[in-house]
Amino acid sequence: MLISLLTYFVLVITTILIHYETLFQLAQKLGQIKIVHRYKVLFAVMVIMVAHLLEICLFALGYYLLIHLDDYGSMLGNTTLTFNDCAYFSFTSYTTLGYGDIEPTGHLRFLAGLESLTGLVMITWSASFVFLEMQRYWPKR
Repeated sequence: MLISLLTYFVLVITTILIHYETLFQLAQKLGQIKIVHRYKVLFAVMVIMVAHLLEICLFALGYYLLIHLDDYGSMLGNTTLTFNDCAYFSFTSYTTLGYGDIEPTGHLRFLAGLESLTGLVMITWSASFVFLEMQRYWPKR
């Protein structure tokens, strides 16, 4: 149980730090980039998408390691327990889509809930950031 809690803590904190640093660097650099103002927002969205993908892969790695280590849980359903299956499950959890074709068991259930909460916060944080950058860089009519 201690390994599970430590893993949850590391994954959530690392995700928050990745996201914070991405948005901080974007806020600093967008004003310095020599491109048309409206394309700055497009650039920001693309960078934020990469950050989300990295965060999803981080959680997928956590699932994969916990599944293949001792007795921390598994996944039931349409899965062969590969990293790709863990990444797919991570995508559906992070975005709170939750198809339900793969179901975590054991300690992984709690991690799935934490990932959904973390993903929701990161996605809304991104949306708020993009909204503020749109107000800053899009022409006012």
